[in-house]
Amino acid sequence: MAEKYGAVSRRTVLRGAAGAGVITAGAMMRPIRANADPGRRVAIFGGGVAGLTAAHELAERGFDVTVYERRALGGKARSIPVPDSGRGGRADLPGEHGFRFFPGFYHHIPDTMRRIPFAGNANGVWDNLVPAAEARFSRAGADDTIVPMGRAGKPWATPDDFRQTVASVISTSMKMPMTDAAYFANRLLVFNTSCDDRRFGEWEKLAWRDFVGARGRSQEFRMLMSRTLTTLLVAAKDDHASTRTIGSMGEQFLGNPLETGNDGPLDRLLNGPTNEAWIDPWVAHLRGLGVRFDTAELRGLDVRDRRISGARVTAGGGERAVDADYFVLAVPVEVARALWTPEILAVQPELAAMDGLVVNWMSGIQFYLRRPTQIARGHTAYVDSPWSLTSIAQNQFWSRTRLSDSGDGSVRDCLSVDISDWNTPGILYGKPAIECTHDEIAREVWAQLQKHLEGHAALEDSDLVSWFLDTGVSWDAAQNRNTNADPLLINTAGSWAARPNAHGGLENLFLAGDYVRTNIDLATMEGACEAARTAVNALLDVAGSNAARCRLFQLYRAPQLEPLRQADSARYAAGQPNMFDVPM
Repeated sequence: MAEKYGAVSRRTVLRGAAGAGVITAGAMMRPIRANADPGRRVAIFGGGVAGLTAAHELAERGFDVTVYERRALGGKARSIPVPDSGRGGRADLPGEHGFRFFPGFYHHIPDTMRRIPFAGNANGVWDNLVPAAEARFSRAGADDTIVPMGRAGKPWATPDDFRQTVASVISTSMKMPMTDAAYFANRLLVFNTSCDDRRFGEWEKLAWRDFVGARGRSQEFRMLMSRTLTTLLVAAKDDHASTRTIGSMGEQFLGNPLETGNDGPLDRLLNGPTNEAWIDPWVAHLRGLGVRFDTAELRGLDVRDRRISGARVTAGGGERAVDADYFVLAVPVEVARALWTPEILAVQPELAAMDGLVVNWMSGIQFYLRRPTQIARGHTAYVDSPWSLTSIAQNQFWSRTRLSDSGDGSVRDCLSVDISDWNTPGILYGKPAIECTHDEIAREVWAQLQKHLEGHAALEDSDLVSWFLDTGVSWDAAQNRNTNADPLLINTAGSWAARPNAHGGLENLFLAGDYVRTNIDLATMEGACEAARTAVNALLDVAGSNAARCRLFQLYRAPQLEPLRQADSARYAAGQPNMFDVPM
């Protein structure tokens, strides 16, 4: 097995990233200005997508903003340069928390990207998005399926047209028996014609596997339409994931085959490492707007008279106070809920329900290769891999970055892999990923990939130069297992009730994490961006600002089905099932 580059310390992360996406020593250590306009000072805690979005929107509206981030800007979306991997004057190899994609039904993130200047791009960073031509569904010991990405099917006007169009797309592209495809199309029709009251009152509380009736269908159906749509998409098990959440994603991916109302093609990626193509230009733009960045970790919030009277942060071993008029909390759910003191809960008791929210792991590993791969012109899902792997070969999309200019010069491709199941035993060591050393994780993932890619897309051991595991995953020798600094919120059945709104009883505290209630309702970059915009709008209301409110987008719903959703509202109120919810 090829070498893994050395463990990354906080010092090497800060030293190794010369770009603007990391808080460099002394660069932005200034506190909020004491002479800032009264009523305009905002402290944002967390420098991920939510924190940067909030800073962007507030700075454009003239607020005095400081972002406090203890690690590196960009959060889960950041690049992670592989420390000490550059040789002969070359840059360090580009690593990532995990690969990411930008579906065409995302609107908040693309809208923000268009407002981030980028040299030579008329539409800013948005022009760095490129489409993927296909997706591959790979099976071990069986034929794979290549699904062309892009518009498919034909326009439809009636429920029967919908079922026939969606079933045809699924059957043809996924090589699934028409009976199973037609059945799933009808289940999607049931969801798409459900009113909001039913979605929240019934489907929110039901697991996806039960909604689609996976137990009574074929193995192919269970693997693709139940397991794949949950584990690979949101790192959740199909017997726990909320039907409302997964159904909403199905409504976008499969219920809108013509991509009506989309921002762009269904599957898009960046044309270079994330920091280079997006995060660094974003941070540079924010600095130009006057935003300051401070390397500090939030330790506590103080309350007086139903307001946050101040915050306490640590940096360099010492604690100091942060004074501001408004406080935006853009940290992950597991960090936020640890901050709720009895004093905070006395004013905003609904926050206590956040203890019931579930997080899981979805982290990435990169394999650096001596030759370009020929796996797929887009994402690959290894649908029966024990660790629920997905991958993307980056070189074919990174037109602005030559991998041979980094590392030792021998790398020609980067196979970026997401591990979505950390609790199922693997095929080499019989252990789940959470109990494997980092070397064992790399060997196990490589073996699972090789087992699926036998033939023309085979991966040879001789292809492998090195590998790099997400630095958020750390081996705890005392517990003989890994820990993860960056878990992912999972939308389990019924979890909506435990998720807070962006603003509550504490007048000057605003929540902007991806756990906040949003329209997209999924722990994603899009969810973080939408939550931040919602928080900013609430802040503008409290501040009495006359500035334009942040634009908020709605997920697509087929207008042809709106009369049926209205009819379903009456049926739900009468205790009747959806009109299409019949045995098939």
